[in-house]
Amino acid sequence: MSTAGGNPWHRTDYGDPVIAAIGNRAAFRKGREFSTWLGLVPGEHTTGGKQKLLGISKRGNSYLRRLFIQGARAVLQFREKQSSGLSAWLAQLTSRTHRNVAGVALANKLARMAWAVLAKNEQYRPPMLSGAATA
Repeated sequence: MSTAGGNPWHRTDYGDPVIAAIGNRAAFRKGREFSTWLGLVPGEHTTGGKQKLLGISKRGNSYLRRLFIQGARAVLQFREKQSSGLSAWLAQLTSRTHRNVAGVALANKLARMAWAVLAKNEQYRPPMLSGAATA
């Protein structure tokens, strides 16, 4: 177990399973493919131009899916402390959906963010509000 700055409560090895799953970065072309592989994307039934979203597929790596959903639940508990863009998105999402649905939606978003950071080999940049980015 690796820790940041010797603090045993701040673990930095939670990304190890994600890195092991993504591997050489060529396993998934897009973040959506990674999220689908984890089973975090809802099923869909469309007929006559009407779209009906179903539950998540629960296919793929159940351990990673559980890690992302638990991480999303932790972020939801402290959503006021998040970056302005993520906090605004979470406030809007939780106002119109159940907290479990919001948790899975956030887990989906976190999985895509993790894929982008690993695939592009860049530092994480928190999402900002569009007005805050120009100010």
